[in-house]
Amino acid sequence: MKNKYRNDPEGFRLPIKMDSTTNGEYLPEPLPSHVRKTWKTAMTWATENARRLGLGRREFLVSLGGAATCLLAMNRAGAAVGQTGGKFDLPEDAALDLQSAQASLGKKEFIFDIQTHHFDPPDNWKAPTDWSKLFRKIREHAPCNILPNHPFGYMSCLDGQTFVREIFMDSDTDAAVLSFVPSMDTSMPLSYAEASATRQIVNAMSDNKRLLLHGRVIPSIEGELERMDEVVEAWDIVAWKTYTQYGEDNERGWWLNDDKFGRPFLEKVRASGVKTICCHKGLPLPFPLMGLDNRQYRLCHDVGPAAREYSDIDFIIFHSGYDPNMPEGPFTPGSPQSGTDSLIQSVLDSGLGGGSNVYAELGATWAKIMKEPDQAAHLIGKLLRYLGEDNVLWGTDSLFYGSPQDQIQAFRTFQISEEFQEKFGYPKITDDIRAKVFGLSSAKIYGIAPENYARTETDPVTLAKGAYFDQRDPSFRTYGPKTRRDFFKLASAKIRKLGSG
Repeated sequence: MKNKYRNDPEGFRLPIKMDSTTNGEYLPEPLPSHVRKTWKTAMTWATENARRLGLGRREFLVSLGGAATCLLAMNRAGAAVGQTGGKFDLPEDAALDLQSAQASLGKKEFIFDIQTHHFDPPDNWKAPTDWSKLFRKIREHAPCNILPNHPFGYMSCLDGQTFVREIFMDSDTDAAVLSFVPSMDTSMPLSYAEASATRQIVNAMSDNKRLLLHGRVIPSIEGELERMDEVVEAWDIVAWKTYTQYGEDNERGWWLNDDKFGRPFLEKVRASGVKTICCHKGLPLPFPLMGLDNRQYRLCHDVGPAAREYSDIDFIIFHSGYDPNMPEGPFTPGSPQSGTDSLIQSVLDSGLGGGSNVYAELGATWAKIMKEPDQAAHLIGKLLRYLGEDNVLWGTDSLFYGSPQDQIQAFRTFQISEEFQEKFGYPKITDDIRAKVFGLSSAKIYGIAPENYARTETDPVTLAKGAYFDQRDPSFRTYGPKTRRDFFKLASAKIRKLGSG
């Protein structure tokens, strides 16, 4: 019998991805030994479970039982190294029983992913850029080039077609925001025109706006503030994406509340009528994505004061200020130096507390931290406790991490242990809290009605996904840098550019 799967027909990729991929904004690190053991355990169990059910391994891994097997293996590995602060709360029989797996892992929430990415398609690339050079090198080690005779064919891995498949067909995502990576206006790897074209394609799938767009602005770059009016008028954006630490020299960094760049930017945001900003914090962009002296601008101490001063603007802090060099632990007031704790401290110091106009977004952060049960429990627990259950927002930073379905399934089942709840004052993650994080809270900020996205038998998206279901062939790929060598391909390209300029 011919194998119906083109992607990974032998079943060597797991549905819960366990590699070292990053989003290109922080350095990949080797996987801890217990995560490497998790992969081996999950693969062994998947092989055994597939045999018990009379299925091929790939067919089993594509089923919900495959995801359940991986999450149960992660529970086993975490407990083996004493990480009991959190776990994926699903029964053991979910690996073999479809109804049990469906009850735990099946879709039940409105999911609004407020941080997603793709790049221009191959035909749009006329000359190499730093980003295209980086992904050429990455694809040499993980080929997914469907246009081998095209000089930029490897960018097909990251184009709009891949985006629609990975985000909207191979995940439970209902709506998303398409964002931008750090770049100069003249070298954006995703143009506004291409982003708008993708939005048009996605929104044609139904009567609702399923894909929204950011506007990219970096106020420390000459001309950026002046272009904001043009961006609003031309591209129907819903929020502003910005980076306080981005720049090729040490003069580009800025604070949200400084007089040189921050306040002029926020005044322009206010005047534009698009009064939501999505600000990259944490994930310290390595040199030369930022000048070495700009590293300090990853910190969040400016967030609270700016949000208090501009109370009519919503401040969505991308990555929750997460610093991958600082393991997540309990929040100790008065002592944070970096990371999510610096965001919490800034909010508290400004007298904002829970339910303010400051929001913590989980893109890239959850993808990295979900493999570490204790750190995951601290991350989610303290954000919910100190910022409030309405102020933690779902984002995944996909496509870099491939389809977000594994991130969704992990968060859908993750629970903080009773021990951590009692010891640190963390809330239990109830279905109501989970629904707020997954999309209900973001929907209020962006002004969309979740009830309009409920899938019915006549809904075009439901019909499309239903037709696709029996032929589904999820890639289980990740697309970002996986090794330090991959990452520094980007750095070396930019260093050469700076040296020649």
